[in-house]
Amino acid sequence: MQKKRLTLGLAGCILAGGLAVAGSGIANAAGAGDAGPAEHDTAISGSALETASKAALAATGQGRVTDSEVGDEESYYEVEVTLDDGSEVDVQLDQGFQLVEIN
Repeated sequence: MQKKRLTLGLAGCILAGGLAVAGSGIANAAGAGDAGPAEHDTAISGSALETASKAALAATGQGRVTDSEVGDEESYYEVEVTLDDGSEVDVQLDQGFQLVEIN
């Protein structure tokens, strides 16, 4: 009987450890951990989107807007543009919709 208790105790510890690791992964996926993309992805909307899109397309000279973000870590606005050749660039704009950089 003593051996069964030890085995069940060990199994309980392994199960508890596994649940702790799984819970940690779920918390991180839900945004409880480091600031990830999901916490920063607020799309530009309304007239700001229209103005940012025009500025981004003017800066690239081609392409179409495929995504946008307010409060990007690199600039106030980020506009993702898919160029005519299929490649993508991020156009960084300041709060006045002036070009900061293209990367």
